[in-house]
Amino acid sequence: MVSVRVLLLFSLLSASLFSLTAADTSQTAPKKAAAASKKYIAPKLENPDSWSLIVVPDTQIYTAKNQNHGILDIMFTWIISNKKKMKIQQVLCVGDLVNQNNTGSLTKPNDYELVCDEQWEAFSNIAKRLDGQVPYAFCTGNHDYGPRNSENWQTQYGKYFKSNRNPLSRDQFVECCPNVFGEHTLENVAYEFTAPAPDNRKFLILVLQFCPTEAIVNWAKKLTESPRFTDHFVILLTHSFIRGDGKRIEKEGYTIARKGGLSPEEIYQKLVATSKNIRMVICGHAFGRGSWEKSAALSFSKNRAGKDVAQMLFNTQGIDGHWVGNGGDGWLRILEFMPDKKTIRARTFSPLFAISPSTSHLAWQTGERNEFSFVLE
Repeated sequence: MVSVRVLLLFSLLSASLFSLTAADTSQTAPKKAAAASKKYIAPKLENPDSWSLIVVPDTQIYTAKNQNHGILDIMFTWIISNKKKMKIQQVLCVGDLVNQNNTGSLTKPNDYELVCDEQWEAFSNIAKRLDGQVPYAFCTGNHDYGPRNSENWQTQYGKYFKSNRNPLSRDQFVECCPNVFGEHTLENVAYEFTAPAPDNRKFLILVLQFCPTEAIVNWAKKLTESPRFTDHFVILLTHSFIRGDGKRIEKEGYTIARKGGLSPEEIYQKLVATSKNIRMVICGHAFGRGSWEKSAALSFSKNRAGKDVAQMLFNTQGIDGHWVGNGGDGWLRILEFMPDKKTIRARTFSPLFAISPSTSHLAWQTGERNEFSFVLE
């Protein structure tokens, strides 16, 4: 016969277990609800009559480390897989394609990095995914010049990216400006395309190298003011322009800047402010470790026609919190051009996080610097 003491002990244990189970359920329920509220939604156009441009941030740490190459490959693969769904008309990369252009006699610039030629080979090989699939425009940054960081005007960019490399970009090609050595490279180049119906506007993508000379800026000015492009919506793609506070960089401390390279403020005064049709400037360069406040920004200035010029910074290379981390968590900027022909919607998406069910709830950045709309009349 079971004693009264044993029955009492069993009742107490059962009550305790029930209490623990209830407490555990009450603690996990909010977590499950929170996870459910962040259910992954794949990118799509908000309006079926819209179209998009994709902005790729500085890629230098993706290319500098073997272990990070796969992340850049995932980013470019997503672009190809979604080119029709998102009606992608152009892919724009803001520069610093590699971390060192030419390390000279150094075998390795740092223990963690590939040597310079290997970095260029890596970026070129990954970019092959885009060739024949989607038009693209890549601008050169400070790390793409000189032995390490813009000590001179030499770059290997022209060795790997020629005008006939991507047939879709070749179809949009307008002209290029000779670089400081008189070579016809894609360092300073213009591309033209017509937005899909019902938009049908004419667009000109104008690419300027890091710290362009006055001669190069004069070429850009003459091109954008020519009768052929008077009514085009011009987007200037250049590596350095604004900081995270939205203000333009007034002076560059690099050697080529002291040899005649113009600062972002000088580019604005000599080209953007005097233009009637440059409506957007897209750049990278500036960033903060783990800081969206220093890595993404949007500000506006007026051109001589009194129209707003949107200036957008997007550089996520340190957003994972490290200078030499994974390269930037795979973030891309999606710019959706709405059918009203004046509204542009910006969103920030990571194909890296999106590929796994365990991380897909992290695939969107929804803060005010990463999800917004603006109007350019």
